[in-house]
Amino acid sequence: MAVQQNKKSRSRKGMRRSHDHVAVPAVIYCSCGEPTLPHSVCPNCGAYKGRQVLAKNENE
Repeated sequence: MAVQQNKKSRSRKGMRRSHDHVAVPAVIYCSCGEPTLPHSVCPNCGAYKGRQVLAKNENE
């Protein structure tokens, strides 16, 4: 098992971890105004690229 020779400082630890953050997901707004993920069907109205692809029932 590897054992470190010297203690890593807080600064070096922070520099190493600077790219480990979680990326913020991209959000677009559908024509109905609902925020959705890009390249996906809107869960609220069922539209994709201005076309209706999923039929939504009014009683849901």
